[in-house]
Amino acid sequence: MSQYAVTNPATNLVEETFESCTDQDIENALDAAAQAYAQWGRRTSKSERADLLAKVADIYMDRQEELATIINHEMGKSMEESRGEVEFASEIYRYYARNGVAFLEDEPIDRVSEGSAVLRKMPIGVLMGVMPWNYPYYQVARFAGPNLMLGNTILLKHASMCPKSAKVMGEIFLEAGFPVGAYTNVFASFEQVNTIIADPRVRGVSLTGSERAGVKIAQEAGANLKKVVCELGGNDPFIVLGAEDLDDVVEAAVVGRFENVGQVCNGAKRFIILDSLYQEFLGKFKDAASKVTLAPMCSPAAAEHLSAQVHHALDEGAKLELGSAENDGAYFQPTILTDIPQGASVRYEEFFGPVAQFYSVASEQEAVELANDTPYGLGSYVFSADREQALRVADALEAGMTYINEAGADSAELPFGGVKNSGFGREMGSLGITEFVNLKLVTSREDRAF
Repeated sequence: MSQYAVTNPATNLVEETFESCTDQDIENALDAAAQAYAQWGRRTSKSERADLLAKVADIYMDRQEELATIINHEMGKSMEESRGEVEFASEIYRYYARNGVAFLEDEPIDRVSEGSAVLRKMPIGVLMGVMPWNYPYYQVARFAGPNLMLGNTILLKHASMCPKSAKVMGEIFLEAGFPVGAYTNVFASFEQVNTIIADPRVRGVSLTGSERAGVKIAQEAGANLKKVVCELGGNDPFIVLGAEDLDDVVEAAVVGRFENVGQVCNGAKRFIILDSLYQEFLGKFKDAASKVTLAPMCSPAAAEHLSAQVHHALDEGAKLELGSAENDGAYFQPTILTDIPQGASVRYEEFFGPVAQFYSVASEQEAVELANDTPYGLGSYVFSADREQALRVADALEAGMTYINEAGADSAELPFGGVKNSGFGREMGSLGITEFVNLKLVTSREDRAF
C-alpha cells in the first residue's frame, strides 16, 4: 500500500490512498519544471504572474468548504480552523499578487565612478519544497506564492498524511492558468527527495518540519551547493510581566497554546510568569483550559508520543496540574505541567500538542534568561503594561519573532522565521520573495542607463 493515504484521525480509518511516484515520474516532473522555468518563468512579465496568483486566491475562496473538508479528514483540524486556514492561504497568494511587482522592482545603486547600476531581482530556477502536515495549505502558500511570483518553478513533496490536499493544490494552479511544470506535486519517497535535491536542474530547497529532518535536508542541499531555507519548530516562551487586564492575557495565552490542538511551530509553549502574578494567572489559565474542547491530533501515533513526553516529564519531577497524561486514540486533553526541575530534559523539548509548561520567575532578567535557555529560537511573546519594558525584553530574546501584548498575529505581510535550531531564512512579507532570488548586478558606463 502507498505511504500516501488519508487516514482520518477522528476514526483512524483509511479513507483514500494515492500511488507513490516512480523514479520515471520524478524524472518527468524534473523535466517539466525545468522546461516551465525556461519557457514561462523567464519569459513572462511580473504582472502576468501576479494575475495568475490572484486567480489562485479567488479559487481558494470559491472552493473554501471543499478544501476545508479535505484537511479536516486528513489531519483532524476542526472545520472552523480549516476554513480559516483556507482563507489565510488565499490572503497570502493575494498579498503577493498585489505587492509582488513592486517587491521585484530594480534597486538603483549610486556609483562612485561614472555610469549607473541596478540590482535586478530575478528567479534562480527549479525549487524543491518539503512541507509538513499541520497547516497543509498555509505552509505551501508562503513558499509557493512568492516564488511563483518571482518566476521560479516548484516541485512540492507534501506530508504523506496530506495527499488529497497536496493533489488538489496542484490542480488549482493549473485551473488558475499556470503552465504544466510551474508547480508539480510529487508523491515522493525521502530517497527520491534526495535525488531531486542532487539534480543540477534544482537550485534551492525549502523545508518546514522537524529539527532532524532539517539536518538531513540541509546536509543534502549543502553537499550539492543548493540554497536552503529551514523552519524547524520551536519552544516559544510566553512571558507575563504585567497586564492592564489579566483576563485578556489569559485569553491570548489559551489561544496561543491550544490553536490547532497545540500543533503550531510558533505556538506559545512555555509560560513564564512573574511571581506576583503566577498563582492568579495559573488559576485563570487552568480554568479556561479545562473548558477547551479540542479536535483530534493529527494521528494516534502523535498523541501517543505526546503522552510519552508528559510521562517522562512526570518521571523527572514535574507536577501534572491539569490533564491525565493519557491519550484516547488521537485525542489529547489540555494539559498543564508545573514545577519542572532545573536540568530536566523536558525543559528543552518541543511539546507539539496541547501541553503547557508553567514557570514562575522573580524578575525580568530571570524571565529573559529562562526564555533564552532553549536550543530553539522561533517565536516569543511578551506581555507587560510597561511599553519600555516590553521593548527591552523583546530585544533581549533570542528569537526570530517577538509578539508584544498579542498572540495569533501571523499575517501575510509579516516575515516568519527563526534562529538557533529553529532554522534560518524568512518566509512571507517582503523578505519572503528574496530567499530564492538572483540579486543580479547590472552596470553601464552611461549615466541613467536604467
